Amino acid sequence: MTDFGVYCSPFSWRYGSNEMRYIWSEINKRRLWRRIWIALARVESDYGLASASQIDELNQFADAIDLERAFQIEAEIHHDLMAELLTFAEQCPNAAGVIHLGATSMDIEDNADAIRMRQSLIVILDNLKNLLLKMASFIKEWADLPVMAFTHLQPAEPTTLGYRFALYAQDLLADWQLLENIYHQIRGKGFKGAIGSGASYVELIGQPNYDEFEKKLEDLLSLPFFPAASQTYPRRQDYLVISALAGMGATLYKLCFDLRILQSPPIGELSEPFGKKQVGSSAMPFKRNPIQAEKVDSLARNLAQMPLLAWHNAAHSLLERTLDDSANRRSLLPEAFLTCDEILKSCAKIIVGLTVNTGVIQKNLALYAPFSSTERLMMALAGAGANRQELHSRIREYAMKAWDAVQSGQSNPLIDMVSTDPVFTRYFPPEKLQKLMSVEGYSGVASRRALEISQHIQEIIASTAELPPLKKYNWTA
Repeated sequence: MTDFGVYCSPFSWRYGSNEMRYIWSEINKRRLWRRIWIALARVESDYGLASASQIDELNQFADAIDLERAFQIEAEIHHDLMAELLTFAEQCPNAAGVIHLGATSMDIEDNADAIRMRQSLIVILDNLKNLLLKMASFIKEWADLPVMAFTHLQPAEPTTLGYRFALYAQDLLADWQLLENIYHQIRGKGFKGAIGSGASYVELIGQPNYDEFEKKLEDLLSLPFFPAASQTYPRRQDYLVISALAGMGATLYKLCFDLRILQSPPIGELSEPFGKKQVGSSAMPFKRNPIQAEKVDSLARNLAQMPLLAWHNAAHSLLERTLDDSANRRSLLPEAFLTCDEILKSCAKIIVGLTVNTGVIQKNLALYAPFSSTERLMMALAGAGANRQELHSRIREYAMKAWDAVQSGQSNPLIDMVSTDPVFTRYFPPEKLQKLMSVEGYSGVASRRALEISQHIQEIIASTAELPPLKKYNWTA
């Protein structure tokens, strides 16, 4: 239970899933530390540095995390990993001497962080896949529905609702593919000692055995290692991971920002889910604020700043290592993943519960679509022999009068004006002119492309192999 008598991060209880919180918890971190120590001892046992009984004892206490004791020790020595090591050693007196043999702190911490990033990406990619499939279904359902498109936040020409969402989904699919690629690129530091040369291990096992020694640890941890590292793995890796997460955040930010605009009553074409007992405002009982979309944008805006901090961590890790990154990474890494976890789940909730207000969509089309049809009308009349420049001037005059009518709250009179003009009826009968001014059929390839993108997303996801489940480590000699 969260102790609300002290400051709690919103990510400790409000944002993100319990699964992601567990991945970045002290308990999971220390369990991973212990499993890495056990893996190290297990491989070192192949070189006569640890016994089978010692490995068994370490395995017996792999999950016996005692935070109270570890914090008590840390208060005295001011080193969290060493405090956990001493706690583990107290629990395993016969194996105490082989724990951390040849290692430096970052051999343990950086490999654990790489594992936690991979664990987190499995969760993120699964949530992202779920959102993509939901969006693909939404696109397919609404591929043919004409809606008014906007450029410069002004009515432009008709598109379809499915095509508009296909644009978001297209970007989101690219985010998913990039993040999956990054998952497979994540590397651990490996076991290279205090400055990355591996000297301490070479002293223990001999230089001819070192490459084999690291390869065994790679296999045991199911984690590839960087071939070269300093005291830490290159912090550029954090920058690449967090930048990819922020890129996905940009895609979802735009989606939700657009939804906020489309939910505003002057447009009012869409509505995010709103509970029967949900309160929109403490002062204005009628309010239906788009709080889910606003929350996504607020969190994504924070996420957008994180790559800069990761950049500084990478650039300012001087020579073989300084501590410029250590303190801020304790919040940077977990909060980047927890932010993405929350915005993905929120967006999935929005898409599933999104209400399409077709009546309002038709009303907006009736008001604004006739203006966009003037281009179609002009091309048809010019093709029938009318003077293009004279047409432009005459249609513009009618359009300005119609716009004034719309602005004053009247219905759009443009179609009636055009279809009764004798200059135009000289070339086409009123029925033909009215059809040319109709929104139907004037959305180009939008419907077809929307369906193609929906199908493409489903095919790509169906053909992609599942990532492995979160690994449960247990090694014996």
